[in-house]
Amino acid sequence: MMLYKKVFIYKCCELLPNYDTMKYFKFSLTLLTLIGILSIGCQSNLKNYSSDSEELIDIVFAEYDNIDKPGAAVAVVKDGEIEFQKGYGSANLEYGIPVTSSTIFHIASISKQFTVFSILLLVDEGKLSFDDDVRKYIPEVPDFGKIITLRHLASHTSGLRDQWNLLAMAGWRLDDVINKEHILKIVAKQKVLNFDPGEEYSYSNTGFTLLAEVVSRVSGKSFAEFTRSRIFDSLGMSNTLFYDDHEKIVKNRAYSYFSDDTGYKKSVLSYANVGATSLFTTVEDLCLWALNFESPKVGNSKILEEMSTLAKLNNGETFGGAYGQFINEYKGLKQIQHGGADAGYRTYIGRFPEQHFTVVVFSNYADSEPDELALSVADIFLKDEMSLGPNETNKETAFITLTEDEVKDFVGNYWIEGGFYSREIYIENDTLRYLRGENRVRQLVPIDENTFQMLDVGVDLKVSFEVEEDQKTMKVTIDDGEPIISESYIPKDYSKQELQEFTGTFYSEELSTSYRLTIKDDTLRATHSRLNDITIIPIKKDMFLGDRWFFKNIRFERDNSNSISGIRVSSGRVKNLYFEKTAHNKK
Repeated sequence: MMLYKKVFIYKCCELLPNYDTMKYFKFSLTLLTLIGILSIGCQSNLKNYSSDSEELIDIVFAEYDNIDKPGAAVAVVKDGEIEFQKGYGSANLEYGIPVTSSTIFHIASISKQFTVFSILLLVDEGKLSFDDDVRKYIPEVPDFGKIITLRHLASHTSGLRDQWNLLAMAGWRLDDVINKEHILKIVAKQKVLNFDPGEEYSYSNTGFTLLAEVVSRVSGKSFAEFTRSRIFDSLGMSNTLFYDDHEKIVKNRAYSYFSDDTGYKKSVLSYANVGATSLFTTVEDLCLWALNFESPKVGNSKILEEMSTLAKLNNGETFGGAYGQFINEYKGLKQIQHGGADAGYRTYIGRFPEQHFTVVVFSNYADSEPDELALSVADIFLKDEMSLGPNETNKETAFITLTEDEVKDFVGNYWIEGGFYSREIYIENDTLRYLRGENRVRQLVPIDENTFQMLDVGVDLKVSFEVEEDQKTMKVTIDDGEPIISESYIPKDYSKQELQEFTGTFYSEELSTSYRLTIKDDTLRATHSRLNDITIIPIKKDMFLGDRWFFKNIRFERDNSNSISGIRVSSGRVKNLYFEKTAHNKK
């Protein structure tokens, strides 16, 4: 029967040749999953339920069930037991080694909850306080005039700039060997925070590297050794370790991949730093970690409750983040989750504490979406306890038809000041399109004359417009949250002669690096000795956008004589990092 289902999936794709094959592949999987769930609902025998559940999971992972493709591993915990575990595809394409439930993956940012847990173990022993100043243990962290606590670090509210953005801006490639010392050195040179501690939330890997270092200095052991002896050995996680040595041999590990027009390629990862990332484990072992939240063998209920409590900003508001984890609602059920992404590794763990259910998905393919895979598995097991979520609601939205003349006023470029990025709205084939940059385009379907639903984003995302005489405003609202507001603008057009004013060498003391801005092919470009050139496109007066993720928003500053004196570069997790124009380039 499984063979017939797979044939049906691919036939669905063949019948729709003019559409995106993968989109309809996923649609077919969803359709078959729903059909299967309904059939399971008619079964009263538990053994039949388990057998059918496995078959449905195989459908969800059918795309990965090929030894010639990167793969995935999945495991399910239900009511205190590991209910299901299985691997699909290849762990190593060069040797054709299959993924199993015992294959070791780098799980990236899921590592963070182990880092917080380690800190709280020491808190429970009275060796430190969660509200201690990080400089008490790591005095190399600069004195920014504001106390940064361990709690701030654990909840992404410290204001510290993110280590990966800083290293990339300094000229590092993320497949370089990057160790703890490199990160601590660049942190020690920082002069400014993104914001005052506790005032905002901004995801920061830096905080978790520092937390791991606090554990090491307080315990007198390396973080890898501390977690092995205090957590992994005690829980029987025999295939789990923090990978702090990039040359260390780890048997049965998966390597990661991405794809381009030529096929699959290796996605190299040489990290030798821990805390924010670099946990190696299997889906089987991570299930043992999930079971510890149900019945603690390591730590205690107080520690686990603290980890799973929403953090608060200085104003008392929450933002969905706990400590090393995030809390959200999925189809009416509380979920505590975290994902990870490094190189081509993509990982996810979702715990549904009230249902005593956990699903874990790892993949070694950069284009995989483990969160979607995991939640599809949750749909199979928890269907009777779920209510309709945003995705189901979206399908019932009543759309209307608008002519091109009725939507043309919304076309334009929009600038989101707080996020330092722009969006473009344009019309194609009588349909409004939303361009996020890097060719990421979404279709906007009208709900009323000013409001549109964005398709294929996995959340309830609405885009609304307000048009005044000479100003347009766009509001983007996700799942009825606070809208993100952007204002329209007319892109600045500089002549080649005018661009000359922006050329020169700009140096950052905080990064110990410089960029040379030059004109090539009538376009401003930033050059660095270790990086490919960055194209810089004008947005507004003295404001440009770079085409690299770490070098996005460039604002030129002027002195009292109106000459350019420096630039401030922002890239999401780094705000307003200053580069001074060197003296011999000043006019």
